[in-house]
Amino acid sequence: MFNYPKWKIVLIGIISALGVFFCVPNFLPQAQQEKLPEWWKPLTLGLDLQGGSQLLLQVNLDQVVKDQMGAVQDAVRNTLREKGIRYTGLTQEGDKLKVRIVNDNDILKAKDLIRKTDKGNLDVSEKEDELTVSFTDPALIRMKTTAVDQSIEIVRRRIDQLGTREPSIMRQGSDRIQVQLPGVEDPNEVKKLLGKTAKMSFHFVDEKTSIADARRGKISPESKVVPGDEAASQAYYVIERKAIVGGEHLTDARADFQEGEAVVSFRFNAFGGKRFGNATRENVGRRLAVVLDGKVITAPEVKTAITGGSGIISGSFTTQSASELAMMLRSGALPAPLDVVEERVVGPGLGTDSINAGKLACGIGMALVLLFMLATYGLFGIFADIALVLNMVMLIGLMSILECTLTLPGIAGIALTMGMSVDANVLIYERMREEQALGRSVLNTIEAGFSNAFSAIFDSNLTSLFTSLILIWFGTGPVRGFGVTTSLGVLTSVFTAVYVTRVLILAWVKIAKPKSLNV
Repeated sequence: MFNYPKWKIVLIGIISALGVFFCVPNFLPQAQQEKLPEWWKPLTLGLDLQGGSQLLLQVNLDQVVKDQMGAVQDAVRNTLREKGIRYTGLTQEGDKLKVRIVNDNDILKAKDLIRKTDKGNLDVSEKEDELTVSFTDPALIRMKTTAVDQSIEIVRRRIDQLGTREPSIMRQGSDRIQVQLPGVEDPNEVKKLLGKTAKMSFHFVDEKTSIADARRGKISPESKVVPGDEAASQAYYVIERKAIVGGEHLTDARADFQEGEAVVSFRFNAFGGKRFGNATRENVGRRLAVVLDGKVITAPEVKTAITGGSGIISGSFTTQSASELAMMLRSGALPAPLDVVEERVVGPGLGTDSINAGKLACGIGMALVLLFMLATYGLFGIFADIALVLNMVMLIGLMSILECTLTLPGIAGIALTMGMSVDANVLIYERMREEQALGRSVLNTIEAGFSNAFSAIFDSNLTSLFTSLILIWFGTGPVRGFGVTTSLGVLTSVFTAVYVTRVLILAWVKIAKPKSLNV
């Protein structure tokens, strides 16, 4: 078309058609949307538009550090005993460990051995004959980051098993997780599911030590006292510290029935099954405690070796509690407890009101912009209006392709995109008026108008894009949603205002062959 390459016209047409194609599902009835293939779906509505529940969870990172230091305590105890170093008062105080070395000559050797129990991650300070063990700062940062990442993954697995449609789970800050559940009006079931860490382990009961002796301090360092669950037969149990196997070795867990009672059947991986089989074979007649989240839920007697790699956990389970426990075990244990620090429920009625208000605002805004461009630039205003409508369609289509979630701030971003789109057309048309006043020909006026205005359009939109990307990078929730919409809007605005409008104008010039431009 004149001096405009045909391949550019074809490419512009293909891109525009794809934008319209992927926008179509958003205007189909709900029944038809459900029948569409996964790659051709409408936009997902956010919590503020669809209604649902939002939970803000805080990962108890202090507990993570305490648990890790507890593991270090066991390692230090074993190491010092193996090397024959006498010690007293090996105690854990929060996130630190303290131990007194009996022989002063063994202090340097003890410090070196303690550091090697978790090489590169421990600091050991000395004050007289007492050593204080703590984690290094890099180790703490790494430990806490890993705990939050693992928590997000476990939360996602548990919620996925509930069948919630389009949940949103993301990190917020350094130690918080935001969970959005569209369509879920009662979050109590989710809170209950996320309120347990589901850390399970199997320990043999220490039959040689009574609870009374343990309370008087007459207890082996290899044993500890743990409370029983409400359904357990005892209030407290003395169990061995060392677990035979843990929940990390489980591959499956299901709610089941045995003799009319709800139970949880489980299966180990090859390593866990072999270890569990050997331990039960060598300890027939002893009681085996099943510990869940620091409480004994059952402690049956091992009557025969369990070598099949599977077993059954029985207790006073209801059908629901057995299903919940099985679901949590399948999902994996949380590395730390999660505390609900904020809970918000948005009713579907409020979401519908927000959608209607957003549609009305965008409709009024678009109508005013269309009328302004028509009144100011006449026929060229119509070209700009066509490009604006296509811009809105392409923006929705692009958001659908990228599976973006549309929120109320996102609707505000769409409204802002309208202004950015016609702003580029205003710059082009004003430059065309200046070129026409200099007496240039029709084609030269069009060419000069687009080429001279492009640098200003590019600079302004590039600045807007950088700002939007910063909102996406540093923002969360509504702020991030606004940034996503405006950044995509910048791309579609430049495409429609500069390239689509140019093709429309050149097509009109080829058909109408005007002697002058009435911009």
